[in-house]
Amino acid sequence: MRVLELSELTVGEVSSVVQLPQSTVSRHLKNLAETGWLTRRLEGTAAYYRLIPDDQPPECRAVWSALRVGLADEVSLQDDRRRAESVVSERRTDSHSFFSRLGGEWDLVRGELFGSQFTPLSLLSLVNPAWRVADIGCGTGNVAEVLCPWVEKVVGVDPLPEMLAAARERLAGVSNAEFHEGSADRLPLKPASIDVVTCVLVLHHAAEPVACIREMSRVLTAERSGGLLVLVDMLPHTREEYRRTMGHRHLGFGEVEVSGWFESAGMKQIRWRELPPERGTKGPGLFVAVGKKE
Repeated sequence: MRVLELSELTVGEVSSVVQLPQSTVSRHLKNLAETGWLTRRLEGTAAYYRLIPDDQPPECRAVWSALRVGLADEVSLQDDRRRAESVVSERRTDSHSFFSRLGGEWDLVRGELFGSQFTPLSLLSLVNPAWRVADIGCGTGNVAEVLCPWVEKVVGVDPLPEMLAAARERLAGVSNAEFHEGSADRLPLKPASIDVVTCVLVLHHAAEPVACIREMSRVLTAERSGGLLVLVDMLPHTREEYRRTMGHRHLGFGEVEVSGWFESAGMKQIRWRELPPERGTKGPGLFVAVGKKE
């Protein structure tokens, strides 16, 4: 209901936002609409649901007014909000409605002809070809695989030999990729030897994230064209089961916290951006933070 107070959505879209089976969502929405909590609108064969307090019966409106106050700061609702915004944005070029929206047809045709990855991949040509990049917690080498064609060198670091073996196999024959065993708080790299450090979905496993950030700063050069630290990780969430099932030490990070770590490590020009969630994904929202060593 909180999501539908913000946006008008179909059954399928609500299912994507709240990450529940469509049959379950459909049953709940039907009951809520029939009892006056929600408004249902038909557009062709699609049914759109919305919570409009002024259209609710007085007794429903009174209950909802009391309930929604306690929901305002729920972390899980912030995840839902981000997914809802992404769903609404995707709808603008959805194949069911592009005929009525200028420009939507070309996006659809272009995707069918060339796919959806060529735009972000081609923009990697903007990357400085002289960069030496260190990917911390490199795992199976997916970051190195993307960056190697565009930079001078990529050095992957990971504490697990199994991950390193998979990364070496993945990039076998790639001359500008190398991999070393090491942890994020004790990197096997010389001071000021790296232009860019990337750290993707790693920091939530670290016992002391700030120590890792300082270690990454240590290996960064302070040259004008480099000295960048790129961190991607999860926004704050409430999925406690991740501690048990995946060994997460932290349930996401906020902007103020991360910016403070960057500053303590000598990073300036700090930028932060929440990443739009991809439709169909089930994890918490993500952010990217970038800082420059000076």
